[in-house]
Amino acid sequence: MADAAPVAAAVLQVERLAAGYGSARVLFGVDLQVARGEVVALMGRNGMGKTTLVKSIVGLTTRQGGRILVRGRDVSRWASHRIARAGVGLVPEGRQVFSVLTVEENLIATARPATAAGGWTLAAVYDLFPRLGERKRHFGRQLSGGEQQMLAIGRALLTQPELLLLDEATEGLAPLVRQEIWLTLRTLKTRGLAVLVVDRDLKALGRLADRFAILDKGRVARTGPAVELLTERAAIERHLGVA
Repeated sequence: MADAAPVAAAVLQVERLAAGYGSARVLFGVDLQVARGEVVALMGRNGMGKTTLVKSIVGLTTRQGGRILVRGRDVSRWASHRIARAGVGLVPEGRQVFSVLTVEENLIATARPATAAGGWTLAAVYDLFPRLGERKRHFGRQLSGGEQQMLAIGRALLTQPELLLLDEATEGLAPLVRQEIWLTLRTLKTRGLAVLVVDRDLKALGRLADRFAILDKGRVARTGPAVELLTERAAIERHLGVA
């Protein structure tokens, strides 16, 4: 089993996190770290707490214990908009694009100006996803599922994140589009972005991610180097309840 990323290098550090909705607890003492330029795959069966963990990182659940640090700052009590400004970008499950806004309007709705060289601009997003540039005057409701996911990623990048969270990154997408999303995440990794990705594609995650964590009933049940997703696939699938 791989050692956790060094605390000093961690963009995201989750420590003994207990969280849920109101008085209902879903997460029980979760520890997780993601370093700069690292991709961590978050996995688990349905209802095991993956989405709750993602929402907790961005301040959308009730924290009942533990803490969350982003670039060494404790953001546990911060409002979600302040966490976003601290460098956390979210690509939510279901994409949640604005159906009555155009592609370009969706992108600029929550954008923050690039304050450093290499920051994200509209031109940079269109370079990453040429299809969005071609359809920038189309409304969100006119896009395919794959295009909406590209739009959701581009929108998150324009908040200038250091950490990108993707909940169900390729769910429901056609194979060619899934491949494009994985290639995009590899590009973002080479640019130094920290990425926490929820998905079910063991093969793709095994090739992209550095480490994985499996949640089971709100607890981290197994962690390790992502190569185990390929070399121990049968055991991992049994753990996930898919074999």
